[in-house]
Amino acid sequence: MLKRLIYILLIIPISCIDPYKIDIPQGTQLLTVDGFITTDPGPHLIRLTRSDTYGSVFEGLIRPVTRATVGIRDSEGNVTFLDELANDGVYATPAGFRARVGISYSLQINLQTGKSYTSLPERVESVPQIDSLSYKSIKFNTNDRLTDIIGVQVFAHFTDPSDQANFYYWRNGTSTFVLVANPELYTLPPNHPENPRGPAPKDCCAICFVDDESRIQRFTLASDENFNGLSQRLPVLFIEDNGLRFRQTYRAEIQQMAISSEAHRFLSLIEQQTNLTGSVFDNPPASIRGNIISLDDPDETVLGYFIAGSVDKKNVYIENNKLEFRQTPGIIPDDCLTVSGARLNPPADWNP
Repeated sequence: MLKRLIYILLIIPISCIDPYKIDIPQGTQLLTVDGFITTDPGPHLIRLTRSDTYGSVFEGLIRPVTRATVGIRDSEGNVTFLDELANDGVYATPAGFRARVGISYSLQINLQTGKSYTSLPERVESVPQIDSLSYKSIKFNTNDRLTDIIGVQVFAHFTDPSDQANFYYWRNGTSTFVLVANPELYTLPPNHPENPRGPAPKDCCAICFVDDESRIQRFTLASDENFNGLSQRLPVLFIEDNGLRFRQTYRAEIQQMAISSEAHRFLSLIEQQTNLTGSVFDNPPASIRGNIISLDDPDETVLGYFIAGSVDKKNVYIENNKLEFRQTPGIIPDDCLTVSGARLNPPADWNP
């Protein structure tokens, strides 16, 4: 009886505690501009979003800014309006639109709320051509002695002109690889009524082509401060081996862009933030202001940067038999067409 009384006395205080409500102030929804135009024919895409306020994790982190009027004005007074795609905050230039060397461009945005924004002018400078691309298989040690990072480093060979200061920005364009599957290893599902997990080899298909798309855009930066007028071989792209990319042939498209010194500085700050190690000695992340300003409130913080630059592109075909290091091959025990985005035919310009 005494034990039961003690138990009841312990339960009563706990059940009478009221939950404490914490009022978390909502963060400011900042307009974010992401996109660029180049000397390649369009369409070129500009994405408008707003950072989300604090709240439920199910509300998402960003929200598209729709129904805006977006245009690009050049230094000759021409204005090109962009069309919104699928009401998702992505705006596209006409297909034939391309930037021109020697011309400056500004992005102009008018929101449904009546607010107006503009970018500072970006002048397009000429870009040196890529002479060639080469690659090398590399391996990095990690803290886990059983796991190494293996991949391919791509190098751009070019000659920097000596008559101007150059700021380089390398991106990976549309990359495609041969996807190797093993349909002969296919087995029936575990809930099959007659032969669960039983072998059921498929006749097709073992070879497909798939575009290598990543949510994180890989890029490399450089200025010619230390190599003005010299021939260069610079590492511009690292492609990690995930067990599938290099089972046969991988084609990487390298875009070499000439950008302004201001754009180079902005991207350098972005690169510094993304390369933080996560230790207590790192600088806290900060909102990096770009070249977009509000015409209604000069003190309003607008994120992102509108880039205008010239571009040169070249493809490199990476053959698996020329790689010194390889990850354990990934196995797809099914038809390769079951993989999202896979197709049987290669791109029209596929030429290993």
